[in-house]
Amino acid sequence: MQFLRSGGGGGGFGGAAWEVLRRHFSRKRSVDVRRINPKVPKEEAVAISGRLLQILTDHGPLTVGNTWNHAKDAGIAGLNSKTHMKILLKWMTGRRIVKLTCTHVGNAKKFLYCPYTESADAPKEGSSSSSAPPETDNASVQGRKGRATRGQPKKQAAALQ
Repeated sequence: MQFLRSGGGGGGFGGAAWEVLRRHFSRKRSVDVRRINPKVPKEEAVAISGRLLQILTDHGPLTVGNTWNHAKDAGIAGLNSKTHMKILLKWMTGRRIVKLTCTHVGNAKKFLYCPYTESADAPKEGSSSSSAPPETDNASVQGRKGRATRGQPKKQAAALQ
C-alpha cells in the first residue's frame, strides 16, 4: 500500500491517479446556464435580449461594465439593474445568443461578451479528412417524427422532413 502514500520517492502511478481523483472531486459543479431564470416573462426577456444583442453587435466585444453603460444610454425598458443585465447575459449565453470569451491583459483576465456566430465554433475545412459534406441518415431522422435530435437544431430537423 506504499503507492497510496503521498510521501516517498517516485510516487508512481497510484499517487498520480489519487491526485487526479482528488482534484476532480474537489471542484464545484458548473452552472447549467440553460436553466437560468431571466426574472421576467419570456416575451419580455426575448425583447430585452434582442436590444442587448444589438448593443453587442454595434459596439463589438464588450465587458459587463461597458455593456451596462451602453444599455443605460439606450434606455432598455424592463432592464432593472446591472445584476439583472448580468443574469440576462448568462441566460443568453445558455441559449447560444452571445458567447463569453476571456482575453489575458498582462496579469489580469478580461471577460468579453460578443454575439454568437456559427462559423467561429465550426471546425476548419482544412482539418477534416475528406472534403465531401457529411451524409445524413434520413431513416433515423424520420423515425423521430420531426423532433430535433440532441446535436441537431429544430430547423434542420424540420427541413429534412
